[in-house]
Amino acid sequence: MTTHVLQYGPLLPETEAALRDRYAVHRYDRADDKERFLGSISEIVSVIATRGDYPLDDAVFSRLPRLALVASSGAGYDGIDVAAAQARGIAVTHTPGIVSECVADLAFGLLIATVRRILPNDRFVRQERWLSEKSGLTDRVWGERLGIVGLGGIGKAIARRAGAFRMEIGYHGRRRQDGVEHQYFASVSELARWARFLVVAAPGGPGTRGLVSGAVLEALGPRGYLVNVSRGSVVNEEALVAALLGGGIAGAGLDVFANEPVVPSALLDLDNVVLQPHIGSGSTYTRVAMGQCVLDNIAAFFADKPLLTPVP
Repeated sequence: MTTHVLQYGPLLPETEAALRDRYAVHRYDRADDKERFLGSISEIVSVIATRGDYPLDDAVFSRLPRLALVASSGAGYDGIDVAAAQARGIAVTHTPGIVSECVADLAFGLLIATVRRILPNDRFVRQERWLSEKSGLTDRVWGERLGIVGLGGIGKAIARRAGAFRMEIGYHGRRRQDGVEHQYFASVSELARWARFLVVAAPGGPGTRGLVSGAVLEALGPRGYLVNVSRGSVVNEEALVAALLGGGIAGAGLDVFANEPVVPSALLDLDNVVLQPHIGSGSTYTRVAMGQCVLDNIAAFFADKPLLTPVP
């Protein structure tokens, strides 16, 4: 029996090839008339393969009466209207845990690069300014206070790295976690006031929109640094730009932005900001593993077995 999968947008080439080998794949992103396209497959498609940042809502779900699974690549799933899916009895899976270590690598890379001014000093050498000038001193990373916003899989991986740097670690989340020795703060502002470095690893979505506000940045203060590897929506970007331009904080390492791929022009020329193109999970190892998790969830669905990684 032919099994049909709706591929909502581009995925890793290896994942796309495996989908084509196993199933009849229908490409939503390549359809010129998307309404007509959905109507043509409405009675045969039961699975959508997508990414967590692709906007996917009830307007699509309502056109696919046989849809039973949305298999998403990515730990985050803020692009998917999970509540609407679950209200229709549609399961949603994601790829948690897989991304944690590589995202934590980038978080620490951003922290070190920003605080130790690695990119400005690289330009200093390339421009041969070292021949006639001295580079300025920087702040240190080891031994400082690190505040983590969101102590999930990524946050815990960041904390493990911080331990090797002999840092004091504090965290904020929806609740204090049992068995965690790090200091808990009931609000992000309290955490920011305590920390020298604030790393944002919370999930995106309406519940965390603007969580790192202008008040939080003010609490972090002119000696503080911000690193964001979660979603651009978690940080009030307008307030962040103002804080960086006005000396409200010392610097920032940013992998995510509010309106990707558009980055505020004011950030582009700042030497105290390190910018990345939302590449936290962007290692070959991690992306292949994420794709395999999507494939495994789809295979489990068609085999009538329990899903591996359902969204709570």
